[in-house]
Amino acid sequence: MNQLPCTLEALVVRTDFSADGAWDALRAALYSPSRDGFLANVALVDDRSYESLTPGQALDLIPAGYQHPLLVLADSVAVASTELPLLVVDLRGERGRCVRVVAAELWSIENNLSGANMDFEDFAGAVDDDGVFRGF
Repeated sequence: MNQLPCTLEALVVRTDFSADGAWDALRAALYSPSRDGFLANVALVDDRSYESLTPGQALDLIPAGYQHPLLVLADSVAVASTELPLLVVDLRGERGRCVRVVAAELWSIENNLSGANMDFEDFAGAVDDDGVFRGF
């Protein structure tokens, strides 16, 4: 597998290609502002060479110049649910630690981690009983 792209934005990597409609819904959710006007600063990676990529494998593909504190995977769990619970991978505090977040709330994690306003632990500690962060 090739290295992931080096961008200033957080990468959202498509790893499941079973549902094009879910991918379209995911893109729409990520590019729609929250009710307060916030957006996640993301770059989407839609490349079949990353199909079935795991968090551990993804860590090995991050380029040296990638400075964002997180990486996001749009995996089979994400596309199987209408909430689109993306897998967010911590790249700073506890590298490789993961938390799920519904696509509509990705902006919260991305904005706050990239601005160093909050830590990954703040979001990991605020998940619902099913392990998904849906906002504060």
